[in-house]
Amino acid sequence: MITNIDELDLNRKYSYADYLTWKFQDFVEIIKGKIYKMSPAPLRYHQQISVRITSDIDHYLRRKSCKVYSAPFDVRIPMNGEEGEDAIYTVVQPDICVICDPKKLDDRGCMGAPDMIVEIISPSTAKKDLNEKLDLYESSGVREYWIVFPKERFIMVHLLNDKGIYELIGSFEPNAETPTIKVNIFPDLEIIMEDIFSI
Repeated sequence: MITNIDELDLNRKYSYADYLTWKFQDFVEIIKGKIYKMSPAPLRYHQQISVRITSDIDHYLRRKSCKVYSAPFDVRIPMNGEEGEDAIYTVVQPDICVICDPKKLDDRGCMGAPDMIVEIISPSTAKKDLNEKLDLYESSGVREYWIVFPKERFIMVHLLNDKGIYELIGSFEPNAETPTIKVNIFPDLEIIMEDIFSI
């Protein structure tokens, strides 16, 4: 049993089967076999934003088939229809994810692409969220991807088009022109922007 990430060869490709054997104090993610350390415990403001977005979505989804989950929550993404723990090379823990297909859910989390993912930027995760994860979520078919910038108080919204490519719908910040932000996968759900970012 490996209890310290420093015991691992970071040049090796790792699978979900490996991931299940680790007993680290810190959380890690695997993207296409490569290990990524997650940031230390998020700042209070980060957690506050996460709770508010999750709460609004959860309230909307009451008595509906879609479910919302917040980190830590394992999302396993097989890239080529792989089956088996030793054949899956991507396990991520999005800050928030929405899953509408109950067949993707099991006791360990989600197997397959969620319908929506929200990542809340922190200094140590910005590059990964804007690059590796954006590419991963696009290629795996996540329909809507929000990237929240707490310090700058805005949200970038990407939607998957008919060609399977993300289009940047816009960058939204709380003001008189955009008092709410639309959750595009649900036609009648809007979240009050100021509620997200108010301290």
